[in-house]
Parts: sequence; structure tokens; C-alpha cells
Amino acid sequence: MTTYTIECEQEPDGRWLAEVLEIPGVLVYGRTPEEVVTKAQAQALRAIANRIEHCPLDSDLLSINFVRADVRG
Repeated sequence: MTTYTIECEQEPDGRWLAEVLEIPGVLVYGRTPEEVVTKAQAQALRAIANRIEHCPLDSDLLSINFVRADVRG
């Protein structure tokens, strides 16, 4: 099983930022921690789907888990 870590933090302007640490470029903004976690998961799954489509199947991608890191804000 592959586990991806979602790190969230609140920006000084009040927006929330989340990124999936193990997938470069998966970075999203939103109004709440819940919104950015959902958006980050969706963007990560799109990146993983693209990888599956264009690269040989990696057995680690057959089972995926997301964990949420501590929220800073």
C-alpha cells in the first residue's frame, strides 16, 4: 500500500494551502482545511492516474492511502 501525506496550513490572508508531500506539484488552495484536503486528494489521484496511463503499472499504486499531517494555522 502506498501512503501519501497531505500537509495543510493556513496562510496569513486566511486561505488554506495543502500539498501532497510525495507528489511534486500537488498543491492546492481553498477556504477550509476540509476543502483543501479534498482538492489535494483529487489532484493527487489525477496525477497517479496519469502515471498509470503513461508508465508501466507499478504494483504500489494498486492500493492507495491518504493521511493528514498536522494542520498548522
